Amino acid sequence: MCGIIGLLLANEKEHVNQMIFDGLTVLQHRGQDAAGMVTSEGGRLHLRKDNGLVKDVFHQHHMVELRGHLGIGHCRYPTAGTSSCAEAQPLYTNYPYGICVAHNGNLTNTEQIAKQLTEIGRHVNTDSDSELLLNLFSEELTRETLAVGKDQLNMKEAIFSAVGSVMQKTEGGYAGLYLVNGFGLVGFRDPNGIRPLVFGCRRSPTVTDEMFDDEGIPRTPSHMDTAKRSLDYVISSESVAIDTLGFQLIRDVRPGEVIFMDMEGNCHSRMAHSKSVLSPCIFEYVYFARPDSIMDGVSVYESRLKMGEKLAKKILRQYPDHDIDVVIPIPDTSRTSALQAAYVLNRPFREGFIKNRYIARTFIMPGQATRRKSVRLKLNTIKREFQGKNVLLVDDSIVRGTTSNEIVQMARDAGANKVYFCSAAPPIRYPNIYGIDIPTRNELIAYNRNEEEIAAKIGCDWVVYQDLNDLEDCLRELAPKERSFDRFDSSCFSGDYVTGQVIGDSYFEKLHDLRNDKAKEKRKVGPGSNEEEGPAKRPAQSNDGCEPVANDKRVSSTIDGAACEPLTNQPVGLAR
Repeated sequence: MCGIIGLLLANEKEHVNQMIFDGLTVLQHRGQDAAGMVTSEGGRLHLRKDNGLVKDVFHQHHMVELRGHLGIGHCRYPTAGTSSCAEAQPLYTNYPYGICVAHNGNLTNTEQIAKQLTEIGRHVNTDSDSELLLNLFSEELTRETLAVGKDQLNMKEAIFSAVGSVMQKTEGGYAGLYLVNGFGLVGFRDPNGIRPLVFGCRRSPTVTDEMFDDEGIPRTPSHMDTAKRSLDYVISSESVAIDTLGFQLIRDVRPGEVIFMDMEGNCHSRMAHSKSVLSPCIFEYVYFARPDSIMDGVSVYESRLKMGEKLAKKILRQYPDHDIDVVIPIPDTSRTSALQAAYVLNRPFREGFIKNRYIARTFIMPGQATRRKSVRLKLNTIKREFQGKNVLLVDDSIVRGTTSNEIVQMARDAGANKVYFCSAAPPIRYPNIYGIDIPTRNELIAYNRNEEEIAAKIGCDWVVYQDLNDLEDCLRELAPKERSFDRFDSSCFSGDYVTGQVIGDSYFEKLHDLRNDKAKEKRKVGPGSNEEEGPAKRPAQSNDGCEPVANDKRVSSTIDGAACEPLTNQPVGLAR
């Protein structure tokens, strides 16, 4: 799961760097492993990426070099490939034109794509599926260019055709951005609409008021098709980034749709896949998305209120004579559901856990030992809220059970009489293959266990899960009238994969071998080393583990600039 954002400004003298930085900051919850940004200035690309949080990757001397009125950004949470900063995004290829990609999601036919690319002479340098998306698009755009010649090329039609070909060759759940140097910004969403993507705009000073309604949204799509440098555009994983930057949300990118914002400031859209069915990932609403985001017309906050309501009604059905004294959320994601559950149960809502906001989200932290250790660092109890009480703890979901077990024990240590536990999501019993790191059934606490066994495993008195039908109804009941959800990607609950994979086939065996905790820890430590001895020494030719595009051999004046990958002859963070 990653966060992506792209901007194109009407004024060529303005720069997108600060807005991309701010946008990535509000998308930081989607990925904390690495961050990157590339901007285009007069045909010159400037790139900075590295492992770490957004605030740590971009320093002042980086920002002043990231000039240009067009750019894309990415914050990474690795589910494919490794955590090497060489796989931090955006990724770049110089031919044709100079193309960069920022991608959220996961491809499920990577071996087939890599083989096809290798056969036609394309070099694949990493294990990242994002690199495959970049090479596929580059190859298709090259084919479109050679077919008619560069002078006769209609770039809008060529881009729509190229992305359409990419969609025909790829399987999985993905949303992405291409920056095509000198031509514009491209956004696309997989034919099932599994991963989210939204776009918006704002008026430039030259725009007449007649083009907009009272909310500042263009009255007709034709106004965007012929904007002629009068609109600024943004496209993002979540609407919260659009709101924060002061843009107006237009709508979600539709499943199988391509959005092209050209350098003249016009925004074009086209359906690039004939068989598209909206099947959004339901786990976005449960956990990943910020509550102030709107996805496919549904408020994440309101959906979580519904989850709490339906969860409380199930508790009343199963335990009509319950002895719950207080409802306490597990910060932060479950707070909304817990608030509504407390209201329906007619019990007080209390904050019993205080979160250290400077600790990463435990679910997306690599390694079970790291997750277990971080729980006590992340949360502390207010003992008065637990002492002598029967407490109902509400969490958004229970994945491996490591965090839940620690939290239940913390509640007992704080003096709770009884500890009940409920999940706003159904039992997670299957891997997610579309960009969420739920790779192997053996790591899931609900796999081959019933609720009584799970309660015993995490140490609580009883546990209640949301029903899958109720969870899906939460979104259906909130969907706008003009939009209906025919299905969802709820594969981690049901084992039903919208792209056709079947549990038990060879794909899942390979997934387990590549992405279980032990395999990830081994890749993290590196070959030729072990956990006690520490990481293996990086190759001498690598740049802090990164392979820089530039061949500049001058000595860096700052250590933190060493992993910068400038796509320019201008020195970045170098002694002059």
